[in-house]
Amino acid sequence: MKNIQLPYSDDFLLELQVNNLSPETIYNYERDLGVFQNFLKEMDIKFDNVDKKTILNYKAYLVSRDRKTPKLHKGKKRLVSFSINRMLSSLRSYLKYLIDMDYKPPISPSEIKLVKTERKHPRVSEFEEIIKLIESPTRFEKNKIVATRNRAILETLFSTGMRISELINLKKEQIDKTGRVFIRGKGKKERFVYLTPRAQKYIKNYLEVRNEIYSPYLFVPYRGRNVNLKDKKISPNYLEERVKRYRELLGLNIPISVHGIRHAFATYLAESGANPAAIQILLGHESLDTTTKYVHASDRYAERIFRKYHPLKE
Repeated sequence: MKNIQLPYSDDFLLELQVNNLSPETIYNYERDLGVFQNFLKEMDIKFDNVDKKTILNYKAYLVSRDRKTPKLHKGKKRLVSFSINRMLSSLRSYLKYLIDMDYKPPISPSEIKLVKTERKHPRVSEFEEIIKLIESPTRFEKNKIVATRNRAILETLFSTGMRISELINLKKEQIDKTGRVFIRGKGKKERFVYLTPRAQKYIKNYLEVRNEIYSPYLFVPYRGRNVNLKDKKISPNYLEERVKRYRELLGLNIPISVHGIRHAFATYLAESGANPAAIQILLGHESLDTTTKYVHASDRYAERIFRKYHPLKE
């Protein structure tokens, strides 16, 4: 089996860094190219011999459970179309970079066609269920510090609609006395989000119980008193696992995730009559089109609008 090396791949990642892309974005590109490199190695194909059939086989590989992760572990489940398209887009960007470097790629970037995405009926939890989920750490966590911290985390997520990456990197100095939060988000774009008085109260409660821990980050892991937590952050996987656990304990049948709380934040603002342009700013979306696709009105709200505005309702 040949040792496949993608030409200029390190330079490509450096170019992303120079262009001020976030570390998370650069990591995603590196991981996605790693999957393609593993595929070429498994198939014993040199990069310069990549053709349309190779790309077709690569798509089939991504759909298959037999694919290898970047760490060479076997994929546990099938990738959804959105994940496959992200990987294909990463490959396409890499091929475009090769052209910019005057390196003729074996296949044109335009030959990398994205797959059709699934169209699922959006499911946003009812407001009462969201409240139960946000309040659940107080009910289910036995450790007071963990319970207070996780309650503050969920209150902050629903109050601001911030991304997971923005929350775990949130520092105390980003919050002013009024509850306004300065965010440097995706693509280094800057915006403000806002804490409700309720969220501010639970953050204050949390800071009171974690006052012995020194860290610039607002939410930090809890691993006992004698562990140095300087510069340590909560992991996204931990948050996803906790929310999944709370949902199971509550018996909620709608699969809301950490990211789903962001969806719910936007949806309930829209249902209350918020201007889509304002929601766009709060979410940090570059395009209003992204926001309109992102904000899913509930079935109940759609029915209410139908009964109110249909011309033959009488």
